[in-house]
Parts: sequence; C-alpha cells; structure tokens
Amino acid sequence: MLRSIALALSVAAVAGSSLAADAERGARIFRSCSSCHIVDDTRSTFGPSLKGVVGRQAGAMADYVYSPALKSAGEKGLIWDERELAEFLASPSKKVPGTKMRFWGLWSFEIEDVIAFLKANP
Repeated sequence: MLRSIALALSVAAVAGSSLAADAERGARIFRSCSSCHIVDDTRSTFGPSLKGVVGRQAGAMADYVYSPALKSAGEKGLIWDERELAEFLASPSKKVPGTKMRFWGLWSFEIEDVIAFLKANP
C-alpha cells in the first residue's frame, strides 16, 4: 500500500514538473513575436518593448503610440499580470477590442512558457 502511494506521489511530481512553465521554450516561441517586439531593451520598435512588461500598466510605454483601446484599458487599471497577459496572448482582440495588435493569439499550451520568458526579462 505504501509503495502504491509513493509511486503515485512520484508520478504526480514528475507530471507536475513537466507541466511547469518553461522559459527556454518560451524564448523559442517568442521568436515569432520578435519581428515586432523586443525584450532586451526598453526602446520600442514596430511594437512596444516587452522588457519588464509583467507588472506594467497596459499602454504605458512613453515611446510607443498605442491604440486608443489599449491606452484606455491601461488608464482604467489594466496591469499586465500573469492572468491578464494569458488572456491577451490567447486572443488580443477579444481581451482588448480595438487593439492594433494584429495577432491571432497563442495556443493555450504556449502561453505559460511565453509568460515565463517575459518574467525572466524584467
């Protein structure tokens, strides 16, 4: 009985760790975002810099011209925490209707990894 419990706990631990966010995988996924966004500098390019985005108010980078919708969302209190980023990354136009970000969204299994990568670039 104890062996069964120990085996079950071991399997659960391995399964849990395999489902944990992977910042390295997130970096690979982020490559598709890098044509518009950067994370290694605070200057904006075609899109706003995502360096330090986790915890930042939406629409708040001074050197980037955001859509009125995203600027308004930030003024109304939208902060890019993990939950808000996950919703936006799943469907930007659903999360912030009127955003000028022309991206269909990430697959659900990619989102945690990308957020882990963004968190690693404060």
